[in-house]
Amino acid sequence: MIEVKKMKNSLAKFLKGFAREERGQMVVEFALAIPLIFFLFLTSLELSIYQLRQTSLDRGVDMTVRAVRLNTGVDFKHSELKDMICDFAGFLEDCDQTLRLEMRPIDPRNFTQLGNQLDCIDVSKPVQPLREFRHGGDHDLMLLRACYMFKPVSPGSGLGYHYTKDGSGRVAMASTSAFVQ
Repeated sequence: MIEVKKMKNSLAKFLKGFAREERGQMVVEFALAIPLIFFLFLTSLELSIYQLRQTSLDRGVDMTVRAVRLNTGVDFKHSELKDMICDFAGFLEDCDQTLRLEMRPIDPRNFTQLGNQLDCIDVSKPVQPLREFRHGGDHDLMLLRACYMFKPVSPGSGLGYHYTKDGSGRVAMASTSAFVQ
């Protein structure tokens, strides 16, 4: 019993001395803070690159829609519009393999959206047919939506971890535009 008291006293003395000691104290805070710093860094990097991709996709879609409006009487194919978007966007890697378009005429007096489910390419699955790509007539209001799939910069941490990914680990990004034929 005396030995246990002695051990408790010596342990208490050691812990009190350890708590008062100031050497090496910053190492603990640094070790605790470094994962948080890396998490914030990776999240900000992922968000910045996401925004750059989104801006590039929006620009590509807008410039393509402008070209379609100016070239009246030309029925562009899916592959031609896709190539134009990829050319105008510039920053999107693997754009020609991971971009898919939906286009259909819209009645302005009875507006219906394209739907919440994006028509995207999952490169881990076999080739899927286009959901909807129809040309309109003269003076028809058309709705065009592009879905681009990309690989996150840091898929295992930060914002890249929280994205909804497909079977190949890619994330969907969409851009929508309307124009009159």
